[in-house]
Amino acid sequence: MSLNIKHGLFKYDLMDHHAILGVPVTADANSIRKRYLKLARLLHPDTVKVNNEQERAQASELLSKLINPAYETLKGKTRDEHQLVLEQTGKRLANEGGTPAVTNEIAKGLLKAGNNVDLAYAQALKALTENQYRSIAECEQSIGDLSELNLVYLMMKAGQGLRQTAPAPQAPPKAKVPPAATPAAAAAAAAQARAEQSPVSAYVRRAQEYIQKNNFAKAVLELRDGLKLEPKNSTCHSLLGMAYLKQNQVSMAKVHVMKALQSNPEEKIALQCKAVIEKKLGQPLSAHSAGSNSSGNTTGKARDGRSASNSGKSDQKSGSGGMFGGLFGGKKK
Repeated sequence: MSLNIKHGLFKYDLMDHHAILGVPVTADANSIRKRYLKLARLLHPDTVKVNNEQERAQASELLSKLINPAYETLKGKTRDEHQLVLEQTGKRLANEGGTPAVTNEIAKGLLKAGNNVDLAYAQALKALTENQYRSIAECEQSIGDLSELNLVYLMMKAGQGLRQTAPAPQAPPKAKVPPAATPAAAAAAAAQARAEQSPVSAYVRRAQEYIQKNNFAKAVLELRDGLKLEPKNSTCHSLLGMAYLKQNQVSMAKVHVMKALQSNPEEKIALQCKAVIEKKLGQPLSAHSAGSNSSGNTTGKARDGRSASNSGKSDQKSGSGGMFGGLFGGKKK
């Protein structure tokens, strides 16, 4: 899919990948990935909200031919190379002087920001990206408006401050383990230390908030996105196990509970979920049995159905207390 945009950075024969994704020209790798995942979910053929099949096809084309290539450029080493080009463009425009020709009112407003250019840029970007791809027909105009905003910002900053020098990586603090601690306890302490610095902590926090509100479907979405960043995160898997168990999806709960315990045998939530699942199934769980039902075999389904019918009352109470009522404060009134 080609863009027919004649303003903003496109006017200088630059492909404005930041405008395509709707991220600031100063965005770091984590911010870029988060935005990409949001757009991929928004425009994917299975989840996109459109009026007809033509718009569905257009959304798929936007994702495959614009958004995916933009993300590929900005996600790795090529991001620094691209930002270097933007820096040089900003310096050149600043040295040439004059006012950039822009048509968008928000970009014009940024020209008057003065010393508050960084704050004004962030606010303007948020306004323009709020509904960037909600209308397939207007997305090209939206990208052009964002590129004009980027052009003004680059000129006003004279290309400075785009590439932030990353601090030297620091080793995570060593978990303090008592001398008599067992290997399992040592592994749990180390896992806790890693969790505090994990890039998925924001996903876990949002999932916990959804679980507090008994919105388990949205919690599942957040946790699945978190696992894309860190597939073996025991906290994500244990919370997924809980969310599925709350929805009486025992087979799925079992898979994630066992994965959590494989990464961290002392994961408290996973251990509690495991006890509930074993009670429902009437047998102890093992690593072998956890994987066997992930494809939904007949035996697993039968057990799930039997346990659902035998434990209806306890499941009805799960939103207001029960096994997990104390973990996140119970049901909110």
